[in-house]
Amino acid sequence: MSERGAIGLSFAATSKASPKPAIRCLARKGGVKRISGFIYKETHGVLEIFLKNVIRDAVTYTEHAHRKTVTAMDVVYALKLQGRTIQVR
Repeated sequence: MSERGAIGLSFAATSKASPKPAIRCLARKGGVKRISGFIYKETHGVLEIFLKNVIRDAVTYTEHAHRKTVTAMDVVYALKLQGRTIQVR
């Protein structure tokens, strides 16, 4: 069975690996000096839920516009819908 949907690969297919360096980099930007080993799994779970919600809303905007390609503005509108407005230049 293929993991491809109407819009491409599912998030589950792309999130198998734990991105420890990426999580460490984000923590460093936030001012964290030392990271517990349990933080990686918890952060990965929270990040996965956040991305699933943003991607779901962005794909909804894309499908409403009868397009197959998710644009940057679809993601901006999805974030705005969730109350996380970002500035676009």
